[in-house]
Amino acid sequence: KRELLRVTAGSDADGRPVVVPDPTATAPGRGAHLHPTSECYELAVRRKAFGRALRTDPGASTTPVGEHLTRQQHPDVTT
Repeated sequence: KRELLRVTAGSDADGRPVVVPDPTATAPGRGAHLHPTSECYELAVRRKAFGRALRTDPGASTTPVGEHLTRQQHPDVTT
């Protein structure tokens, strides 16, 4: 689990459901884990795995997780 990134269900500023990264693994509620790679993230998005694992809206945005992984892999790039 230590090498994996935990994600949880949350909401954006407009109240829409989103999947958010929880790198410290301290957020309350149901979480899911994935390898912190863009390949694993893209596969989870294609398979709609976040909605099933988190028992949330299958159409929830996963953009915050993708942006987090991009910042982790390329810290010199600003988004």
